[in-house]
Amino acid sequence: MEFDELRRKLAGVVAIPVTPFDEHDQLDESAYGGVLTRLVDGGIEVVTPNGNTGEFYALTTAETRQAVELTMKTVGDTAIVLAGVGHAVPDAIAAARHARQAGAHAIMIHQPVHPYLAAAGWVDYHQAIANAVPELGVVLYLRSTRIDAVHIGRLGELAPNVICVKYAVPDPVRFASVARDAGLDRFVWLAGLAELSAPGYWVTGATGFTSGLANVDPALPLNMLAALRKQDYAEAMRVWDRIRPFEALRAADESANNVSVVKAALAHLGLCRPDVRPPIRPLDDTNTATVKRLLADWGLTA
Repeated sequence: MEFDELRRKLAGVVAIPVTPFDEHDQLDESAYGGVLTRLVDGGIEVVTPNGNTGEFYALTTAETRQAVELTMKTVGDTAIVLAGVGHAVPDAIAAARHARQAGAHAIMIHQPVHPYLAAAGWVDYHQAIANAVPELGVVLYLRSTRIDAVHIGRLGELAPNVICVKYAVPDPVRFASVARDAGLDRFVWLAGLAELSAPGYWVTGATGFTSGLANVDPALPLNMLAALRKQDYAEAMRVWDRIRPFEALRAADESANNVSVVKAALAHLGLCRPDVRPPIRPLDDTNTATVKRLLADWGLTA
């Protein structure tokens, strides 16, 4: 796929599917296929296997590869597959090359979690991975204020296939400056903190946003996207108000239940089990009851 077409697709709703587990704590291929099909049938054009909502850091290498292969098999002909990669540079390169072999269109490089991060080392890390798969588009997942426009711009010079930044620093003022100084048109800029951040980041330069909510109801993020594209900010905020209780539940306690809330909702809809892996824990009964009420309010259940 040409990068221009990939850029166009990335400038929208980028969904992060959950990774369903079966009763034996194995990847549930049937449930996973159902989640993916529901996303794409609902209008989602980009899916990210092995994202944070997919519990990337709790998956084995074999499972991450299984997730990419299942995604390609299920929706690879109808959606952009953006495979999450990370960990040590050799492992991330091996994952990127596997994604390329499987037919993925692009990779998303997770924010490095090493406790000692040098800004120049951040550039080195991403350059090594991006240069190993020059045919693939590369999306940066940025969560650190240590990285500024100079570093992003330098990486863009060293690795032309770096075409998109998933910006997940909770500061829209900083984002506006970083995006303009690094190159508002050089990169596709995504609001990486999902729907609640999308309107504020949109007016300062983002042209898309990530979504875990899309697993539960693809229509809600797509409705917000449509309103933002029309500059109908009143309508975008109406959607924002509708989803705010659900997303606030995910964000509580430093996002401890970010994935658990989504899986609890999907379990209530009969789409997968609510099981998650440590260090995440399943949602408690009180919050599960809240999720069920929200699904009823959205008209997804009786």
